[in-house]
Amino acid sequence: MFPRVKEEVEPCSFPQFPAIDRSFCYSDSSHGSHFSVKNSHEPYCTLESSSARGSYTVYNSSSNGSPMSQQKSQSNMSDLHHSPDNTYSSPISGSCITDDVSDLKGKLRELETVMLGPDCDIINSTISTEMDSWRLVTDAVSRRDLKQVLVSCAKSVSDNDLLTAQWLMDELRRMVSVSGEPIQRLGAYMLEGLVARLASSGSSIYKALRCKEPASAELLSYMHILYEVCPYFKFGYMSANGAIAEAMKDEDRVHIIDFQIGQGSQWITLIQAFAARPGGPPHIRITGIDDSTSAYARGGGLNIVAKRLSKLAALFKVPFEFNAAAMSGCEVQQEHLQVRPGEALAVNFAFMLHHMPDESVSTENHRDRLLRVVKSLSPKVVTLVEQESNTNTAPFFPRFCETLNYYTAMFESIDVTLPREHKERINVEQHCLARDVVNIIACEGPERVERHELMGKWRSRFRMAGFTPYPLSSLVNATIKTLLENYCDRYRLEERDGGLYLGWMNRDLVASCAWK
Repeated sequence: MFPRVKEEVEPCSFPQFPAIDRSFCYSDSSHGSHFSVKNSHEPYCTLESSSARGSYTVYNSSSNGSPMSQQKSQSNMSDLHHSPDNTYSSPISGSCITDDVSDLKGKLRELETVMLGPDCDIINSTISTEMDSWRLVTDAVSRRDLKQVLVSCAKSVSDNDLLTAQWLMDELRRMVSVSGEPIQRLGAYMLEGLVARLASSGSSIYKALRCKEPASAELLSYMHILYEVCPYFKFGYMSANGAIAEAMKDEDRVHIIDFQIGQGSQWITLIQAFAARPGGPPHIRITGIDDSTSAYARGGGLNIVAKRLSKLAALFKVPFEFNAAAMSGCEVQQEHLQVRPGEALAVNFAFMLHHMPDESVSTENHRDRLLRVVKSLSPKVVTLVEQESNTNTAPFFPRFCETLNYYTAMFESIDVTLPREHKERINVEQHCLARDVVNIIACEGPERVERHELMGKWRSRFRMAGFTPYPLSSLVNATIKTLLENYCDRYRLEERDGGLYLGWMNRDLVASCAWK
């Protein structure tokens, strides 16, 4: 961009980027871009450094800036503005750019004439386009338009314009806050994702930010707090349970395979519903599949879920059995599912399938493989609940914009139901949402495990595996509408194309459907 010709124009015509040593370089990789500056002594800190030491700092209510850590790291990313090579004494500022646009154009024109001769209309057009783009960026910075500056920074990262990216990151650090407005809070985590992408540290941050239990055993888990204050999970679980209850209303023996059982919260209401069934409850067997990340979140292995659900079933006099399968979905084979003759089978994919790599990542394509394995078991019903977002195969920049729009709606909805002064809100957002945001932005290839698809794509995958739609229950839909009356009226519920969609204002956030 423009700083590359700074020798021919006055210094104030550009943001005050430092003079860069010739050792400055950058290159693409599957993990993002790497760059370094010789003799720079102020490395920018990311979560990678703090997690490696076993601790990281959460901002208090008065904190501003990029989240979670203020320690020094040995990241490849450096603070260019404190480099000894910096020959400019004034701070970064975009104000003189808009003031001296005509002067800059004239100087660029003189330079073009000397280098290329008078016939350079194509170059003029390119310069004009870049000038217009540059003016929009500087205007956004001067107006403190956080959303536009985030987009501009991501575009600079996408284009490997690392000088502009670094400048905008410095501006963003002064604009974001984990305790501010929804866009400021989300911006803090998206900035962390951009920094991690350049430093190739996104995967380690994702692993460090597991949704764990609070320090006090008396408190609910952070995920459960989010479950209580936002209807997204309740909506998904309720719609899936309604389809399962409808399919199993005449069955005496029911086997439910849950591919990501978490803390088992989904099955509490279903066990209670089966207990109240006319003619008595069926015998229920649940196969719970989950990996070590969820084990960390609930403070132990699947035996904790088994004890919790077994105790509940005994209380309601429901015959119950639990089969634990401690593994990731990629490892699951048919023999792990222990299907028995005489049992009616229900399979639950709630917020899970988007973690499976597909044909764009792995030749094994576990996403479609699992669907074929499940279809071969002849289930009575298969339920799917997923975030309605398109981040799976999208290139970095459109993926960033999609993530920004999606999580803006999510953070705005949290702001309504969980007050900013709530002492656990920062931890809920950091441990349950920030890790996903960082992974989507910072990681590529197998390391990017948050790979959401729109319902239309899921519908195609299920049909290719041989499934047909299972009709939604009007009774369940009415129950969910009643549930939403307890929340803000900006939530909306819509049924279309065989699916049920929960949204915030004009944005669909979660979709649910059933198959057989």
